[in-house]
Amino acid sequence: MEKCLANMKTLSIDMINNAGSGHPGICLSSAPIIYTLYKNHMNVNPKDPNWLNRDRFILSAGHGSALLYSCLYMMGFLTLKDLKNFRKIGSVTPGHPEISTNGVEVTTGPLGQGIASAVGMAIGGKHLQSQSKNVFDYNVYVLCGDGDLMEGVSYEACSLAGTLKLDNLIILYDSNDVTLDGSTNLCFDENVRKRFEAMGWFTTLVSDGNKTSDIDRAIKKAKKSGLPSFIEIKTVIGDGSLKAGSNKVHGGVLSENDVMQLHEKLDIPNEPFYVDESAITEFRQHIVDRSYDKYILWNENYQNMNLNLFSVRDIDIMDIYQKIDKVGLETLTMSNHRVLNYIDSKTKLLIGGSADLASSTKVYLDEKGEFSKDSYANSNICFGVREHAMGAILNGLALTGYLPFGSTFLSFANYLYPAIRLSALMDLPVTYIFSHDSISIGQDGPTHQPIEQLMQLRNIPNFIVYRPADYNEVVGSWQNILKLKKPSAIVLSKFEVNALDNSNASSVSSGAYVVKKETDTLDAIIIASGFEVSTCVSISEELNEYNIRVVSMPSVELFLQNSLDYQNEILPVGVKKIVVEASGDYTLRRFVSNDKYLILLDKFGISGTSDEVLKYMKFSKDDIKARILELL
Repeated sequence: MEKCLANMKTLSIDMINNAGSGHPGICLSSAPIIYTLYKNHMNVNPKDPNWLNRDRFILSAGHGSALLYSCLYMMGFLTLKDLKNFRKIGSVTPGHPEISTNGVEVTTGPLGQGIASAVGMAIGGKHLQSQSKNVFDYNVYVLCGDGDLMEGVSYEACSLAGTLKLDNLIILYDSNDVTLDGSTNLCFDENVRKRFEAMGWFTTLVSDGNKTSDIDRAIKKAKKSGLPSFIEIKTVIGDGSLKAGSNKVHGGVLSENDVMQLHEKLDIPNEPFYVDESAITEFRQHIVDRSYDKYILWNENYQNMNLNLFSVRDIDIMDIYQKIDKVGLETLTMSNHRVLNYIDSKTKLLIGGSADLASSTKVYLDEKGEFSKDSYANSNICFGVREHAMGAILNGLALTGYLPFGSTFLSFANYLYPAIRLSALMDLPVTYIFSHDSISIGQDGPTHQPIEQLMQLRNIPNFIVYRPADYNEVVGSWQNILKLKKPSAIVLSKFEVNALDNSNASSVSSGAYVVKKETDTLDAIIIASGFEVSTCVSISEELNEYNIRVVSMPSVELFLQNSLDYQNEILPVGVKKIVVEASGDYTLRRFVSNDKYLILLDKFGISGTSDEVLKYMKFSKDDIKARILELL
């Protein structure tokens, strides 16, 4: 079996050299860790990569992808051709692992995101276990390096994992004292195990990362600890290379001479992509012998229980209208609360919470308690003030099969941005619920008043932003979110608003529609979203000497997906158009002839009452009306 480990190392180096780029250091130092984990502990089935109760492995140190791919090849997930196409366009072996590859659980790249997503998977595993009378019992394993532990998102997520006592989560730390720029002493000399102990984790040390028996024993102890576990494994970066122990081996290609001597040390013939067939056959059989019986028995038990955990019963717009009383004046945060709770009655897949802001964002499932170490069956996650980790944890939950949601103020969306970007990159059905969507929140001041956030969110590829104007559009937004199952944000006002006379839920799927028609030949079109739609309808009625159409645009992305015929029907060519929105989204200029027709915000807010701030920012109803009148 040691021959298999040696071959895993040489295949990793061959991949990097063939591609002309990669990270040989971690491939050589961490090979014994991954080899031991898969050989002795991982329950997986290459013939059914999506087995619901499989153990999950997350390579948080995603730059070590060549090592993971060589291991997946050894197990039968990948082919030798896949390894030869490492880092090439169209391959299933990209530079950093992506979920499109069989055997890869998370798209990792930005350091720390993998660990944080793994916490989400572990939460999902505990929730599934509680819903299924313990039929789910998988473990989540993570391989990380120094970089992962330096990134703040890992600390946020691991702090929560310790509080929740997620004993199905094990982190394997490749501790080699070297970063890309040099020794870790330059920037990172804390006692990491003490840090994890303080967070409520079981910790242990493996002093020699080449001793697979010691790694095996440490994992066995971790699985019995009753706590999330952190195993520090001391390694030598680039072990066996002529540059071993140096930051010079972190990234790049080993020299021909280095590769030759490495093959000699490992007793592997010095030919590119050499495969020891007998070693691989033995390795695969070892995994099959351990996992296959469990796989068959588990599937039989799961089918017999008929749990129906992953279903979402059809939720019709009219059904929501009939089951939820329409009220008059209401904040959109409360409208969202009522709709979200109705959806929760139709599925077991909703899970999420807020970054310590449920009382403000109103994001809470009334019939479910708080998910905690004492009750993994509940669905409200108290993330604490951990926005960055919240986003990554939601990604992990989505990868487990849930429809997760998380909430905070719109101005704090920046904290979530890296995780949101990965939601979009992985095409995960995560819903981000942002409240307090404009400067009109007033006295909390400019730090809490969003300006640029809508533009940032709308510029993320494969991401849909909904900014509903009233209760009807909140319903339509959620109907669309559930139908499309795409990464999304719903942006809500905290101010009370009546349902508009001509708004409707079904039109949200078009992205934009006419909410107030003109009475004669069009003089102008006002385009708005959110709370500003009501303001613009009122202004258009006061300017009754003009024929003004008001268009509600709850989703720019969805509107732009329509045919040109529909776009021109709503926004006819040659008609004056004015955009009104309490944001700094200057990409909305695509809808107007020039920037003077954009009534937006171009500076940060100020502390004061709502009316004072709107006046200061020249965005009160009177200010908007005056500017529209000038443009007419």
